[in-house]
Amino acid sequence: MKILVQKFGGTSLSTAEARAHVIEHIQDALKQEYKLVVVVSAMGRKGEPYATDTLLEWIRQNGDRLPDREQDMLLCCGELISAATLCSLLNAAGIPSTVLTGAQAGIRTNDTFGNAQITSLQPGRILELLDQGNVVIVAGFQGETADGDFTTLGRGGSDTSATALGAALNAEIVDIFTDVSGILTADPRIVDDAQPLSVVSYMEICNMAHLGAKVIHPRAVEVAMHAGIPVRVRSTFSKDPGTLVTHPDAIKAATGTVQDRFVTGIAHVPGISQIRVSAKEGNYDLQLNVFKAMARQRISVDFINVNPSGVVYTVFDHEANRAADTLVEMGLSPQITPNCAKVSIIGGGMNGVPGIMAHIVEALTEADVQILQSADSNTTIWVLVQEEDMARAVRALHKQFKLYRTMK
Repeated sequence: MKILVQKFGGTSLSTAEARAHVIEHIQDALKQEYKLVVVVSAMGRKGEPYATDTLLEWIRQNGDRLPDREQDMLLCCGELISAATLCSLLNAAGIPSTVLTGAQAGIRTNDTFGNAQITSLQPGRILELLDQGNVVIVAGFQGETADGDFTTLGRGGSDTSATALGAALNAEIVDIFTDVSGILTADPRIVDDAQPLSVVSYMEICNMAHLGAKVIHPRAVEVAMHAGIPVRVRSTFSKDPGTLVTHPDAIKAATGTVQDRFVTGIAHVPGISQIRVSAKEGNYDLQLNVFKAMARQRISVDFINVNPSGVVYTVFDHEANRAADTLVEMGLSPQITPNCAKVSIIGGGMNGVPGIMAHIVEALTEADVQILQSADSNTTIWVLVQEEDMARAVRALHKQFKLYRTMK
């Protein structure tokens, strides 16, 4: 079968106008003779009746004591409402369709309620329904345990549902529809001349997603990358092809050109605190004790610099006080710098290229932005700055690397 998986997010389904665009995209795919699997998220965002965050708020207002297992049962309802609504609209438009829960679609998970991992996917029922001429609508974000309990896949779980189904079905492509026209070189709310990218590598977009670009969930990209399934990030509200995410060796075939760029995009994450702990003379196990203590408190650490004189790392602002209290109880004297932001310069072409860091320092110095900390990998350089300087830093770096004229 020539199979296409389409995934529609909450904003794509929240209004009658948006749902009309969804129907058009489905009709376009059917005209191209695809067998079609449509994955849906819960409709809308926080405050709207069926959104996941609205359901969570409902629990908080009603006892706030719902166990994780039962909470997953409730949260699965949002996607089921979306799926049933779309099914009715498609049938009214003369398009045969049927709905499957994540479990009925064959998605099996472990029992980590609230953030379950897919352990297997058996899409036999989907293939039977496709063969019968149906559009198969699958409730995203959910699966079931070996015991038959509902589970949810965590934030961005519908993206993961879509790429996992694409991999299991050997789909030609997975389309992720959202409210923006693909992936941009930076957040357009910060950078006025942020440019759309026509094609990026899995690794580049995975890094961008991990580091603040929220267009697609990084776990979904990783699933697609391992399976070799191309992904397109597209706008529900236009026919634009959006951004193709694929292997680097497939980019030239897709575009007919070589992507000669060192930097692909700039991402950012605010709300970070830097923690600096100095070692006393002879205190050689400081680093081990600090990170063991953070692990015991289930505090996620990032941006780690370790040296003989101590350790520097970051945590989210909302966990900074708890981290500091833990360190003080250990007899340490941490220095906390709150209200920081992590700015990331991402590009598959940076590896082995001299002068990239010099360009970063030059741009931030000219913009009067102090670098508090830095680190790098093959495809990314990170800098920590004060949150009040974040927007200025992103704009300066976007301009420095001329991303306003990014090669499409």
